[in-house]
Amino acid sequence: MSNYLRPKKIQMKRFFILAGFIIGSNFAFAQSKKVPGPKLVVGIVVDQMRWDYLYRYYDRYGEGGFKRLLNEGFSCENTLINYLPSYTAVGHSVIFSGSVPAIDGIVGNDWIDQVTGKSWYCTEDSTVSTVGAAGKVGEMSPHNLLVTTITDELRLATNFKSRVVGVSLKDRASILPAGHTANGAFWFDDATARFITSSYYMDALPDWVKKFNSMDEPEKLAANGWNTLYPLKNYTQSTDDNVSWEGKFSGETAPVFPHDIKTIYKKDHETLRSTPFGNTLTLDFAKAAVNGYDLGHGQATDFLTINCASTDYVGHKYGPNSIEVEDTYLRLDKDLAAFFSFLDKKVGKGNYLLFLTADHGVAHAIGFMQHHQIPADYLESGKMVSSLNEFLKKKFGVENLAFTFINNHFGFDQKKINDHKLDYEAVKKTAVSFLQVQPGIEFAVDLDHMGEAAIPEPLKTDMINGYYSKRCGPVMIIADPGWFAGHAEGTGTTHGSWNPYDTHIPLVFMGWGIKHGTTNRTIKMSDISPTLAALLHIQMPNGNAGNVIEELMK
Repeated sequence: MSNYLRPKKIQMKRFFILAGFIIGSNFAFAQSKKVPGPKLVVGIVVDQMRWDYLYRYYDRYGEGGFKRLLNEGFSCENTLINYLPSYTAVGHSVIFSGSVPAIDGIVGNDWIDQVTGKSWYCTEDSTVSTVGAAGKVGEMSPHNLLVTTITDELRLATNFKSRVVGVSLKDRASILPAGHTANGAFWFDDATARFITSSYYMDALPDWVKKFNSMDEPEKLAANGWNTLYPLKNYTQSTDDNVSWEGKFSGETAPVFPHDIKTIYKKDHETLRSTPFGNTLTLDFAKAAVNGYDLGHGQATDFLTINCASTDYVGHKYGPNSIEVEDTYLRLDKDLAAFFSFLDKKVGKGNYLLFLTADHGVAHAIGFMQHHQIPADYLESGKMVSSLNEFLKKKFGVENLAFTFINNHFGFDQKKINDHKLDYEAVKKTAVSFLQVQPGIEFAVDLDHMGEAAIPEPLKTDMINGYYSKRCGPVMIIADPGWFAGHAEGTGTTHGSWNPYDTHIPLVFMGWGIKHGTTNRTIKMSDISPTLAALLHIQMPNGNAGNVIEELMK
């Protein structure tokens, strides 16, 4: 080979070596580059929190809790529940699945199987056993939830490298958000005053849970009783302390401060749930879970779901205008500030994505409404069912044709209807005609013929979204505004209706990838999960019926 060709060959060889190095480097870079994401997602659901609580007590909140969420985060100010009834298990399922009860199957906290007549609790599962206590309190799993959750989808998207943990005083509010594939879900057992779980997740409590339980925090929290955080005269957003429509703890003669929780707790550990200290306990346990699983420091994005349930128990007992509710939110504000500060130090500010919402709101106490001359009253369910059955008996000659009434749905005894060769459609039509003229009932409708019913929006869609025929009776009632099931001598309040006091909920995102801002566009509860999926660049849950909140993506 001639010498003058040698340099050219050397140059070509060097070129190919350099090109190969560049290509290889780019390939290696492409292989190592990850889709950006937070180290940890934290979903906080404040049980029974109406949207207006963000602002009703705003001037009394500190800087690090609710104010921090609003001042740093993005608030969806007009977020509404888009199904009926607005109950706890239903809300948690929709928030974390992006679905609706007609698809996900969780139609209430309890329901009656319309085929077998069997009563079901939303998370009951006799195939699993209690872990951490005795009895059936831990025979729970997400088995009855028919769809995946955003937490499931995160586990699937990361080949199960993400860790998912659910925490609540309530079993259902821990289990359903954490989904089918969670690493763990933990809830509070009143009998032992300990956090427990189910064999669905593990065979024994982790050491960190045992250590937390051994500290006896519930007893310590109850030790000083429950008095107001500030002088009583400063609770100007609430009614007088002693009003007739508020409930009382066992042994109390009046619903007033101070509440002797120390004494009452010794007799009944369940008492702690109906105090603000249940939220403190929950968030302290959530911190222990972050440390125990080292959440936010794994191979992939982790997810922690938290339900602060004591706001629900306090709200049911006293109603939203009570000093007890105001004090509970002022204390929760401090607990949230401490929790956010903990996350800042443990995971790093800006490294975690957090959202806060609610599973439902709550109605004003009927006594409060009547005191202020606003229409409200009780629907006495037992009388309504017996009156309906008497009416049906006169028409068809058969007793107790309406054999179930739950979640505002009436179910009918198919066996009796078949045995007596009755016209099922006629039975339902007769029931509707009777119910729609009863006091306190605004609408009654046969959901199998919803297209023919003169029901306005959004009620029509909400009713359809909540109807899963295997677990719901076909005839549904809607109460007049301010009315709900109970007894004339009752105290406290409840939720479950379509009205804004029950369905207008807070929704605030903060942290990783979130810019400060607000929107007043109507957002649906079912929009939360697809929005999280978009932020995390993963598939939305398989029963998703919601839409991405596009304002968060800008």
